Amino acid sequence: MIEIEVHEIRGRCPIFKVGDRIVVEGPRIVLEQTDALCIHALTALLHFITALEHGVKPIELDLTTEEDPENAFVQCPDPGRPFTCGGTVIFRLRKVR
Repeated sequence: MIEIEVHEIRGRCPIFKVGDRIVVEGPRIVLEQTDALCIHALTALLHFITALEHGVKPIELDLTTEEDPENAFVQCPDPGRPFTCGGTVIFRLRKVR
């Protein structure tokens, strides 16, 4: 199971707030444990979720540092101002089982 948490928001996000979670188990998003979903964020997260769930370490994907080997960090594709009215969300992903 992969737990995705909103770690930081740069700018304005109409969907997420810091601390929101998305829980993924296999091919299923666990809706009962998920606070919010955004189709833009899913495009950035999906292939990393699969790799992490299959045991690839975040450091092998260059998604973390040696000081934080259990967590992967990915951002949504919205660049925020001055290009859009939104903002960039930084997600923390970790395998919990």
